[in-house]
Amino acid sequence: MARIGIPRALAYYIYFPFWKTYFEELGHQVVESSPTTRAILDQGIKNTVSDACIPIKVYHGHVEDLKDRVDYIFIPRLVSMRKFGDFGTETMCPKFLGLPDMLAASINDLSPVLEARLDLKKGKSELFKVYSELGKRLGAEFFQICRAFRRASKVQKDYEQLLQRGIMPDMAMQQVLAGSYKKAALAGSPIGHNPYSLAVVGYPYAIYDHYINVGLISALAHDGVRVYTQDMLSNRQLKSQSFKLDKDMFWYFSNRVVQGALYYMDVKPVDGMIHITAFACGPDSIVDKFLEIEAKRRGLPYMAITIDEHTGEAGMQTRVEAFLDMLEYRRKKLES
Repeated sequence: MARIGIPRALAYYIYFPFWKTYFEELGHQVVESSPTTRAILDQGIKNTVSDACIPIKVYHGHVEDLKDRVDYIFIPRLVSMRKFGDFGTETMCPKFLGLPDMLAASINDLSPVLEARLDLKKGKSELFKVYSELGKRLGAEFFQICRAFRRASKVQKDYEQLLQRGIMPDMAMQQVLAGSYKKAALAGSPIGHNPYSLAVVGYPYAIYDHYINVGLISALAHDGVRVYTQDMLSNRQLKSQSFKLDKDMFWYFSNRVVQGALYYMDVKPVDGMIHITAFACGPDSIVDKFLEIEAKRRGLPYMAITIDEHTGEAGMQTRVEAFLDMLEYRRKKLES
């Protein structure tokens, strides 16, 4: 049995249930890195190049946190995550494409890396092919690989259904991996109890890492806000918004942000929208301007929050309170 480390960053918030289930079904122990802390962030800053965005810095810190505690670190090379017929030119950010190489060059005494190159534009069977090869490298027999893949796919599907019911990833992971999916599906609901509903859009590793966004989601929940994210929408709901664009964005997560934002602007109206964007992220600068223009056209209150290693809780709280005060003023003005 091997100890396989999975960094609690980047694609973790979307695919961790699949990864954990797959490796455990093959008989291995999955070790998560610790939740993000100042020490983890500082270590990541130390290891990365100066112009890296904060999610990449955080990822390096999580790898550093794992490297002396595991036999392998699973670092997938994500190229594309949707089949060719849907988004033919879509790919992942270059930092995702080169992530294993960046880490090998930046971190000394790195544990052996389990790398998997995922390019789903190649066809429907590509995902199984990649994980089949990964299982063989870990010494698994074919029937074990098939069983683990089926089980992991089922858990991932259940996890995505929980997200679509409005449950945040940390709670959805906890419940689906504990096998309490049906109970969670009945009990779960979006964060908050009104008086306002807000769409919080952005890359999942910016929305759901409580440290780097200094507790934005928790702050909104504390104020009774009902929170929706693009990950609470199905692929069909997201794809339904593509016709509103002259062309799709080039990046996978950027497409999800734009499509999710348009859905909440037009199909499931919300009282306002917050876009969490990472400083030094090139694609994000395009996405943010587009969303700002579209929100203005519809008269929807919109706020962009840029995060980096210097983002402070006090500043975040002040901006959130001001945004909610503006919504309250706007509501009263419309009612009068």
